[in-house]
Amino acid sequence: MAEPLRVLSIDGGGIRGIIPATVLADLELRAGRPVAELFDLVAGTSTGGILALGLTAPGDGGSPGWAAQDLVDLYVREGPRIFKRSVFDRIRSVEGALDEKYPSDGLVGVLHESFGELRLREALADVLVTAYDTVSRTPFFFRSSRARGDAAQDWFLRDAAHATSAAPSYFEPVSLDGFSLVDGGVFAANPAMCALAEVLRVREPHDVLLVSLGTGQQTRPLPWKKVRNWGALEWARPIIDILLDGQSDTVDFQARQVLEGSYWRIQTELLRASDDLDNASEENLRALQEEGHALVASEAETLAMLAEALKA
Repeated sequence: MAEPLRVLSIDGGGIRGIIPATVLADLELRAGRPVAELFDLVAGTSTGGILALGLTAPGDGGSPGWAAQDLVDLYVREGPRIFKRSVFDRIRSVEGALDEKYPSDGLVGVLHESFGELRLREALADVLVTAYDTVSRTPFFFRSSRARGDAAQDWFLRDAAHATSAAPSYFEPVSLDGFSLVDGGVFAANPAMCALAEVLRVREPHDVLLVSLGTGQQTRPLPWKKVRNWGALEWARPIIDILLDGQSDTVDFQARQVLEGSYWRIQTELLRASDDLDNASEENLRALQEEGHALVASEAETLAMLAEALKA
């Protein structure tokens, strides 16, 4: 009997990517192997797409260039640089109402420094990253499996990471060879079903092991009295959060029905940290790390079992 195809899926969530990265750091420690060796396919959206690309990117000698803990450290170190804006930016954009909230310089700089000239075909495990093309009005997928056979699909990792994380109203869209790409979270905040569709072309559901990681469940209520008179401007940013949260939960339900006992979802409620995608304050970065460590502690038994299953 063939070994199950091992799939990892990582949600979108901006700076909250610290949480799944912390979980993966623990999993790597338990298994004694990097993510690129534990999984056959790593899928991600937005911040999850950056993690997917980082964890499968080669370093010196063909070994992974990043451990999961390295990426936690990267988020903590570079988060304030990515989500930085001047007083002029705040005035120019009217706090993000009339233009993107942040200039892309910080994000682009971090991605260039992190990925350099690496391309999709070089990924150490198959990787699938989501984006959305505003020209054709269709989903767009960066796929290493296609990149290895088609040079036109062999994008720079830095460009894939930029496109998947260009959240509307936060960053401007990415122009890439005629495509106008924004964050894949507009249709797949939780890319688990996209990943499953990719592997079910070659495997039956009972031959798939899927691990899905969230970036923290939003708990901030939006009472009726607060939202009843909101117009387009008031709804603009909250609706993004609602779509991300609702899509993620829906995909979790779908994956459970399809895979039953071979599906694991590791997620937490945000009790310490902000649910904002862009809160890179020192206090919140510390709180996000605490959320990640608390999740690892609460899911210790599951992570131990997964480490053994993935090593087998």
